[in-house]
Amino acid sequence: MDALERLIDGNGEHVARLRHDHFEGVRDGQDPDVVSVSCSDSRVPAESVWNARANGDLFTSVNLGNQVWTDIDGERVVNETVGYAVSVLNVDLVVVLGHTGCGAVAAAYEAVTGGDGVKSLPPAVEAAVERLVPIVGSAREEGVFDADTPHRLAVNRLVVRAVSEQVQFLVDDCAVPADVTVAGFVYDFQRAYGDEDGAAYLVSLDGETPPDPL
Repeated sequence: MDALERLIDGNGEHVARLRHDHFEGVRDGQDPDVVSVSCSDSRVPAESVWNARANGDLFTSVNLGNQVWTDIDGERVVNETVGYAVSVLNVDLVVVLGHTGCGAVAAAYEAVTGGDGVKSLPPAVEAAVERLVPIVGSAREEGVFDADTPHRLAVNRLVVRAVSEQVQFLVDDCAVPADVTVAGFVYDFQRAYGDEDGAAYLVSLDGETPPDPL
């Protein structure tokens, strides 16, 4: 069975599982409390991470490196997903969900360190990676990693750093109302922080680092 057939069959199973009243109350609009921005990585299930099963529970966005920002006319701004969620949907909570072993963060790491993993990428992908490069550069200057730090450990430290900096960006940006909570998590499938596959670890809350976040 090819990929397209698997998708079509999967949708059939999805339809069969839905209750007849699944969309009642939300057919003409949505009112989610949370927007979750996660990575496009196929190992990170955007909705099931939070067990969000009810329709309309969660406004979601997936992109390379779970980025909450974009650049417009040379200015870094809150991206369209988060901007829409806080200005139109009036969500109460913004979640930035990074993950262990993030390829986008690893690419930024390679770009900064001049590693063997540097590849030629399409322009939009390069732009996404470039937005993470300053995070890696400042982390290296501050000793978050050095030449002796194993690659996997360095990348996972940088994942935490990238999530935390994006949380702080949202906290500081006037586009996000002050009464909106911003939380940063790392989704772990490498058992980097424990033996529970799929656990999401809180690493930043409104710009503050919780005690023993990992």
